[in-house]
Amino acid sequence: MPVGSLPAHQVGCPCCGLSLFIPVLTPGESALCPRCHQHLVRVETHPLDTPTAYAIASLIIMTIVYTQLYMSIDLFGMHIELTIPYMVASLAQQDYSLLAEIMFFLTFGSPVLFLLLCLYVYTGLRYQQVLPGMLYATRTLVRLRHWIMVDVFYIATLVSYIKISSMAQIHFGLAFWLMMVLAILLIRTSQGVPEHWIFYQIQRLTGHDPTLQIHNADTINCHYCLFEQPDTQNVCDVCGSYLSRRKPLSLNISMAFLLAAIIFYIPANLLPMMITRSPGTNLASTILDGIEYMWNDGDVLIAVVIFSASMAIPVLKIIFMLVLLYSAAYRPLMSARKLTMLYRITESIGRWSMIDIFVVIILMSAFSTPLAHVTPGAATIYFCAVVILTMISALSFDPRLIWDEVKQHPSHHKSSTKRHSS
Repeated sequence: MPVGSLPAHQVGCPCCGLSLFIPVLTPGESALCPRCHQHLVRVETHPLDTPTAYAIASLIIMTIVYTQLYMSIDLFGMHIELTIPYMVASLAQQDYSLLAEIMFFLTFGSPVLFLLLCLYVYTGLRYQQVLPGMLYATRTLVRLRHWIMVDVFYIATLVSYIKISSMAQIHFGLAFWLMMVLAILLIRTSQGVPEHWIFYQIQRLTGHDPTLQIHNADTINCHYCLFEQPDTQNVCDVCGSYLSRRKPLSLNISMAFLLAAIIFYIPANLLPMMITRSPGTNLASTILDGIEYMWNDGDVLIAVVIFSASMAIPVLKIIFMLVLLYSAAYRPLMSARKLTMLYRITESIGRWSMIDIFVVIILMSAFSTPLAHVTPGAATIYFCAVVILTMISALSFDPRLIWDEVKQHPSHHKSSTKRHSS
């Protein structure tokens, strides 16, 4: 087989639980689940070179982005220069340390850690060495992919620009233009890190071939690396994760986080999201107040974006999660394929609600003069909690439970399929 190929072996779909046999995968090939169309594994055309090159390029671009001018603003005769570190420091200095930590982690901490772990793992693979903590590093970088929000921050900057440009003159620096490049590189790096292939390569270096395990009644499929393991084990020999046929207490944990998000969403809408101060005025606006103001002021595009990020996405995600949890616990409300699609949408859209928080942070950094001063309101903390809790709720949910429940109610699944076909 060509270098980097993946032998034919048995895997379990992490989305629907189907056990299937995939053929030999050579560089440039991938495998999908035939039942739910979940992406299972892809072997890059240049499996060792591509992720390494993208990771190195990302780190270089990130160094420039976080050291160079992001934007400059001329407002009321004052010249303000903004960099990403300045925005984080500005939050911390004004006693918004929690927001500063969240912004730092989502826009710098998680991407840097992800890239460094990626280089660490691929360095070991390139030099055929099992480095200390290699399995843990792989599991960590896979989890970090959900928390990289450089692209969300970039879109938030564009939204802020439309608002700020009506009152001030803006000049974008080198960091702004390179942030778009960085966002694309991070997405491509994330896509080029197939954990199933990486875990196989690490085990191959130890002399253990996980593809030799045959699926039978006494084996269990690992949800993280997808390889078959004896059901007598508590820990996966391939990736080091805890083994279970389904995520333990998945529904309870997911519902707990979702209920917490619902509770926090109430003060997130009732309390001020942003406080604007100027000589003689002190305006505290909620999310709805801000959307209404921008709509009446003619900033229809901003109003639509903020409404989508702050209202539509959180509400839809909560509704979708309630549908998924009810369908998995009691009775499917629609076909398994539709519920699976609903889960994928729910898992992917939640992070975009952070646009509103990033917009407030950028406006606070831009308007920090005696004539115009913007500060985050109490709702920002609650709204951050809503975004994070709904994301954890979705990540805690085991979509295989949907298909398990469908098996217990086959008549509902058949009727849903019949209505769809007609």
